[in-house]
Amino acid sequence: MDSNDTLGPLLTCEVHAALIAARDAGDRQVHCSVDLQRSSTVVELQPQHWQWHGTSYPYLPDCRQRTIYYWHLDRFQPVSRFTRSLIKLVPTPWGAPTFEIDGIKMLPSAQLSPYEDARNKMALIDPGGKRVLDTCGGLGYFADCCLHRAAAQVTSYEINPDVIWLRSLNPWSPDRRLTADSPLTLINADVTEQIAALPDGSYDAIAHDPPRFGIAGELYSQQFYQQLARVIRRRGRLFHYTGTPNKLTSGRDVPNEVATRLRRAGFEVELTGDGVLGRKSGR
Repeated sequence: MDSNDTLGPLLTCEVHAALIAARDAGDRQVHCSVDLQRSSTVVELQPQHWQWHGTSYPYLPDCRQRTIYYWHLDRFQPVSRFTRSLIKLVPTPWGAPTFEIDGIKMLPSAQLSPYEDARNKMALIDPGGKRVLDTCGGLGYFADCCLHRAAAQVTSYEINPDVIWLRSLNPWSPDRRLTADSPLTLINADVTEQIAALPDGSYDAIAHDPPRFGIAGELYSQQFYQQLARVIRRRGRLFHYTGTPNKLTSGRDVPNEVATRLRRAGFEVELTGDGVLGRKSGR
């Protein structure tokens, strides 16, 4: 069974062009992916429509680049919402999508899949058998990678309900594959407000992937880092994604600012790639 069976197909400009090209070449069917490269399926081609699992879908008169479409109310609609800001799921060459808020890309995707990027980063905190705090859940890639490495528990906070909606449509997010006894708990709340209620030393590792400093400065504050140090056990690992902002244009050296504040909070730190790896001081 294809992973997107229950929600209908997801369509990108690349897949749509492949359907049109196959139809125009006289093919009656084509192998492709309608779930962002999570799986491959067979699509039946007709002059005015295409069929998948017995349902007919129209060819689009205007299929835009950098847009993912989902089937809703008998038509294809972009996977995007506008409430307080425009939030949008964006395709990548790697299958796993990134997302944007008001045109600002939230996950790196230029050099490798954002999912693989998350996998590499989560290897740094070695989540196997650990209780992990995922402070800014996003599309859930950090959490999913921890689950695949057999984390004992993952508590994930995501402040934006529209991001959680994106997750519900994204086959690369973990939510739709979870069972009732899954170790992942997703909480729609502001972690900066909730963290004070968490017990001391209640987590073995922390994944902290905040939006850029200019959007969510509170997630880079000394006060918040003190809370992270409080809820993680001694010698517990933290990975803090910072990106690699150009200090010549931004006027800030964010990675080193983060490292300095984490040291003050009680972490031993090292800059690594596009983030900061910390270990809670103490035996």
